[in-house]
Amino acid sequence: MYNIAVVGATGLIGRNILEILSQRNFPVKRIVAFASKDSVGKIVKFGSEKLEVLELTEENIARSQTDIALFSAGGDVSKRYAPVFATLGAVVVDNSSAWRMNEGVPLVIPAVNPASVTMHSNIIANPNCSTIAAVVALAPLHKKFGLKRVVYSTYQAVSGAGMQGIYDLQEGTTNKFPKPICHNVIPLIDKLDGSGYTLEEQKMINETKKILGNDRIFVTATCVRVPVYVGHAISINAEFYSKVTVNEVENTLKSSPGITLSDLPTPLECSNGDTTYVGRIRRDEKENAINMWVVADNLRRGAATNAVEIAELLIQ
Repeated sequence: MYNIAVVGATGLIGRNILEILSQRNFPVKRIVAFASKDSVGKIVKFGSEKLEVLELTEENIARSQTDIALFSAGGDVSKRYAPVFATLGAVVVDNSSAWRMNEGVPLVIPAVNPASVTMHSNIIANPNCSTIAAVVALAPLHKKFGLKRVVYSTYQAVSGAGMQGIYDLQEGTTNKFPKPICHNVIPLIDKLDGSGYTLEEQKMINETKKILGNDRIFVTATCVRVPVYVGHAISINAEFYSKVTVNEVENTLKSSPGITLSDLPTPLECSNGDTTYVGRIRRDEKENAINMWVVADNLRRGAATNAVEIAELLIQ
């Protein structure tokens, strides 16, 4: 039995983490819900149990005697407080981008690179939500055919930007997004990095290479926000070194964990699920290249479920 801390427990992903821990019967001895000072005293649910939210402070962290801390509170919070947990002996599974590209911090998708979970110094990074869905589908194909180049075009739900993103869609406001998202699409997620790419696009590019353990793969991405509440979709064009056919791709994906083949997967049907849907598989005119359409729940499969699965690896 383990002492668990959920940091950012009042947010969309934090609440999903609590729900999934309960659903999967994680062996919890004691669970503590942490959030910012503004959320102190709020109540969140863990199964039938009601948890009163505590402020995230060094004193409260020390009192919690945490074994595993699941973070979903933003990069600045992770940079400040993940080392506090780690120094006290807890293993941190962090959902922000703060640690993903740090040398010595494994970037883990349990369905793809479970062995890397052991290579930590008490901090493990959870990948970007779109990267998780994409790489779950690409990894078995890379293993069989050798991935040469990937072109990502994402269609990402507003919940990926938190509750304020949902409010912008509901209310027609622009408090989170630079332009109205209702009846619109916005080809800008996160800030531009000076190269013409956004930070979100760079995350997908760099994280794909790190998870697959291959810097020689050519990756490019365009990330777009769409007026959908939950569920990220990704159009993937993948080129391989070996000859590939649609039947071989389908058979490979059918036998791979965490993947469901579907004729026409959409965000609506993947909502509140833990699988990655793949459809629209077809040949590209370029030799050894295919196109496919990938969809997954960004709050669960793309974040909370992956974090809980990492925690499950830690206790095996």
